[in-house]
Amino acid sequence: MTLKPAFGLSGSALKVIAMISMVIDHIALYLMEHGTVLYETMRCVGRIAFPVFAFLIAEGFIHTRSRYRYFFTLLGFAVISEIPWYLLNGADGTHNVMFTLALGVATLMVLENLLQRSMVLGFLWTLGMAGLALWLGVDYEWRGIIVIGIFYLYNILLNIDKNYRYSCLIFCYFIMVSIQQTPYFPL
Repeated sequence: MTLKPAFGLSGSALKVIAMISMVIDHIALYLMEHGTVLYETMRCVGRIAFPVFAFLIAEGFIHTRSRYRYFFTLLGFAVISEIPWYLLNGADGTHNVMFTLALGVATLMVLENLLQRSMVLGFLWTLGMAGLALWLGVDYEWRGIIVIGIFYLYNILLNIDKNYRYSCLIFCYFIMVSIQQTPYFPL
């Protein structure tokens, strides 16, 4: 006899939550006066988006039929998304979050094979890809690659029920908030 969890979210529900959070974040970033309580609160809500998208990337990687197609789809959207990114941010040397997600999938593709040989090699590969993300100036830099890797390892190594993996979302949200430059808790 198994117990069914009382609460669960589908992948589609998580996507909607992440998109709404991202829109709130971008409204604050591009349309509001920085430093106000409302601005800081909206940016705090916006911090939910990336950990949720990172979770979905790890889940998608595990369940996709073609990992190369998954990677190249993300990379294609990254290239297309670079035009609006450039229009909003100018030539500041950074790149949009889709590049981070694509690098995360590339990291997982090699990491999966390396983990069969050595945990140390997998760790070094992930650190190398995090360094590449930092060097390329993609959004969320090294933090994005690490968070995607955490979700993948959490899923693969622990192999636990999907509903319990949501606790990792909360954990990664607090990681993302704590390592940001700006405080997002306006109290």
